[in-house]
Amino acid sequence: MAIVTSSTNQISPANERLYHQSALVGDWKGNWVGNNQPVGFKVVNIRGARAQVEYTHNGHTERGFAEVKGTLITFGGITVGTKDGKNMVMLFSFGGAGKQTANLEKQAPPASDSRLMGSWGGYSSANGKSASFKVLSVNGKEAEVSVTTDGVTRKGTGYVYKNVIMFGQTQIATDDGQNGKVIYQVGTKSFMVPVTKYPPADSSSSVDRTA
Repeated sequence: MAIVTSSTNQISPANERLYHQSALVGDWKGNWVGNNQPVGFKVVNIRGARAQVEYTHNGHTERGFAEVKGTLITFGGITVGTKDGKNMVMLFSFGGAGKQTANLEKQAPPASDSRLMGSWGGYSSANGKSASFKVLSVNGKEAEVSVTTDGVTRKGTGYVYKNVIMFGQTQIATDDGQNGKVIYQVGTKSFMVPVTKYPPADSSSSVDRTA
């Protein structure tokens, strides 16, 4: 089964040093200059000269791939750029009719991103099951995960909703970022395993305890 990694960034070190392209990645919101209508632009990822983006205006969202050139991203008639990683200027050119600009600000990532990141594991004395769940990265509504249940490890892209990540027949949820629960289904039966977050892998005393 193919592993979907559409949310993985592939920004070359040279481009990052020169243009700081990673500053473009994220969710941006603001208003058009003049009519003050709300507008949004989301850079999901950058892979070489292409970026996966979402452009929200007039109540609907357009999704697709945009062209990356240095510090700028072009999506149809839209061009965006940022100098400080906090404020973005959007330029909309509509043929010979003129141009329109908008000022956007980068939105803080959902708190659940930081709470879910990391390695989780635990054991349930109630059902004798153990489970581990690694959240490698969170990008908007997608998360790269590695899940081990009943001795089988699966990797791929999960779906993020608030403080829950769903991946196939498995989901992990946490309220405080330290304690959580993994629920997974086998056939018609569901199993719940309480889990805790492991210390960061760079700790000299940490042990990778996969189930």
